[in-house]
Amino acid sequence: MVAPFDYIEGVIAAYRQAAEANRRTPGREGNVVVITPEMADDVLVTADLHGHRRNFNAIRKLADLDNHPRRHLIMQEVCHGGPTYPENGGCMSHSMLEDVAKLKAKYPDRVHFILSNHELAEMTEYPILKAKKMLNLLFRMGMQVMYGPAVDKVREAMVAFLKSCPLAVRLPGDVVVCHTLPEQVDRKGFDTSILEKQLEAIDFREHGRVFELVWGRDFRRENAVAFAQAISANVLIHGHEPCPNGFDVPNDVQVILDCTGDKATCLLLPTDRTYTHGEIVGRLARLT
Repeated sequence: MVAPFDYIEGVIAAYRQAAEANRRTPGREGNVVVITPEMADDVLVTADLHGHRRNFNAIRKLADLDNHPRRHLIMQEVCHGGPTYPENGGCMSHSMLEDVAKLKAKYPDRVHFILSNHELAEMTEYPILKAKKMLNLLFRMGMQVMYGPAVDKVREAMVAFLKSCPLAVRLPGDVVVCHTLPEQVDRKGFDTSILEKQLEAIDFREHGRVFELVWGRDFRRENAVAFAQAISANVLIHGHEPCPNGFDVPNDVQVILDCTGDKATCLLLPTDRTYTHGEIVGRLARLT
């Protein structure tokens, strides 16, 4: 059953408000949001959800943004996964992306949704095949159930929101949160201008610079060190990689979080001090 007109207009308005909030986020420098102790007491860092509604609700409960007015929340990758519509098997995770936009609209200065590969795939219609299922098609089928003839209007607003999302968040002590890192930075280098410039369509395309930034799985220490040096980071916090234990520590530069399962792991980091890699690992906690 197609959603009422007022609901559809509300979703479109939320995407537009969230996109404007992304562009006006305090501390945004190019495509990076820089959070300082003056802006926040602490930051809750989370990772991939892929439609996992229970964990999404747990994140909102833990963040408790109404009662912690100087807390920031970093989220990433909610598309593709979770419940499906009985009508056609379409993916319902579009509703989670809409809820993220509503969070950004409600807390414009304190919620930061960083661009991830699955959201980039939706933005550019880059096909993702997983478990013999075309995830983009299922996502579109889900939106079709909910929005019917208005689906293209909703999708237009969604894409505009995704294009406005930051690529990374920098925390005190040069801890950088980004979805993942490019491959072979130690051999090919990395053009840091992608974090500073106004992005163009070519940057988002397959093997463009944004594409390389959100799709890489080269977790060798040499690559991590090279990337960290290129962006002046001491510690890198990522999502992207499935972690059966809720997190992984591939080397002494990176920490990988995963919020999709029963062992979902997050990080609540006070901003009044700097941290070593080991200290950050020691602060990892189960989401539920």
